[in-house]
Amino acid sequence: MSERVCAPPLAVEAIVERIFETRRITRADQQVFMSALLSKNSLNLSEQQQIDRVFEGLRQGRIRVVD
Repeated sequence: MSERVCAPPLAVEAIVERIFETRRITRADQQVFMSALLSKNSLNLSEQQQIDRVFEGLRQGRIRVVD
């Protein structure tokens, strides 16, 4: 049985800032990030830009994926 991460809803911007401060994204970070995004009916421009920022950071190697 898999364990779900239950955390209070966080602003997408706060999650992204934490990811960039640590320069890494854990599986728990990913789950919180996805939960925050999927809990919305639609994403505003700022949220879309934050997602792009994380993907670009991953692509360029500025963010490491860790367990």
